[in-house]
Amino acid sequence: MVKQILLITALLLAGLIWGRDYTIVGTGQTRCYDNTREIAAPRPGQAFYGQDAQHPRLTPAYKDNGDGTITDLNTGLMWVKARGTKMSWEHAMAGAKTCRVGGYTDWRAPTIKELYSLILFTGSMRMSAPQSTPFIDTRYFSFAYGDPAKGEREIDCQDWSSTEYRGTTMNGNATVFGVNFADGRIKGYPKTRGPRGYAHTLYIRYVRGNPAYGKNDFRDTGTGTITDRATGLMWAKADSGAGMNWVAALAWAQARNAEKYLGYGDWRLPNAKELQSIVDYTRSPSSTRSAAIDPIFTISKLGDGEYPFFWTSTTHLDGPPDRQASTAVYVAFGRATGWMAFPPHFQLQLLDVHGAGAQRSDPKTGNAADFPHGRGPQGDVIRINNYVRLVREAE
Repeated sequence: MVKQILLITALLLAGLIWGRDYTIVGTGQTRCYDNTREIAAPRPGQAFYGQDAQHPRLTPAYKDNGDGTITDLNTGLMWVKARGTKMSWEHAMAGAKTCRVGGYTDWRAPTIKELYSLILFTGSMRMSAPQSTPFIDTRYFSFAYGDPAKGEREIDCQDWSSTEYRGTTMNGNATVFGVNFADGRIKGYPKTRGPRGYAHTLYIRYVRGNPAYGKNDFRDTGTGTITDRATGLMWAKADSGAGMNWVAALAWAQARNAEKYLGYGDWRLPNAKELQSIVDYTRSPSSTRSAAIDPIFTISKLGDGEYPFFWTSTTHLDGPPDRQASTAVYVAFGRATGWMAFPPHFQLQLLDVHGAGAQRSDPKTGNAADFPHGRGPQGDVIRINNYVRLVREAE
């Protein structure tokens, strides 16, 4: 009886939040970090103050319905619990119509914003899967890393979304956004791979309920701020206009508060899920000649014509133990570029490898010149001095 009362109370509270339609759940991050490791929570005015853990949002909360479905008590979305098998994007999209898990007939493939609602930045990717923690709550959702015995990397376990990129990646590939819950990233994945165009296969997890989730309702206040009535967040209309490393970005927000920027003293760096919430996936530099953000915002351009990457307050736990906290999450509103080489000449080319709207990570500090051809298997461009767009809670 007590459990039932608690559940009903939680659902009622969630119902109040659902009236806002687009509830952003916290990243789960409760620890603070400097440029390399965990630290005690900084105080106002100190270096590294204002990071993700110091501005907690809703705690992730789920209910296992016992019928193969999981309800997110914050967002109102219901998910299929099982991971299923890998399949092509076309089969993944078609499969929603025949899915009958839990006895429901209205399953759909999730948008990238719906799928990203499940990410947890308590995850970490270390040197091997046994040492790592998935970026999803495995108490409720089934998950498996890639199988090296099948020729896969351990990170080869991504999930499709229904959100197609309004551009192309690599060598002109049609691309769909997905989330990698093994390494905590959003990337665009080609629908086909290889010169013969074999279908690219990823996982799919269907969703139902709350069709308004992920849909913004922006209002320009006329005072240099933009309010999103769907999420309850207020954004600075303009960005920082200059790049800076992560600790400087956190300090930049503190400095704006000291001067009551735009009339407010409670600005902060957005966390990963907050910043991703304002990506406009109907836009891209190649299709709309704009960044992937609503034109109600202004956005800077770099000297080479690319758009900046934008810092979040969220540390990305990735890499060897002694440098586990050395990167922080950013969102690319412009091309998510990387250096790639293809046969027959294998000359490095700077390409849009992951799509405008990707979420990756950069070193928190250092010199970008040390990474002339990026880093990682797709040569992800490393900038380090990224831009800032401030956020606060709307009244």
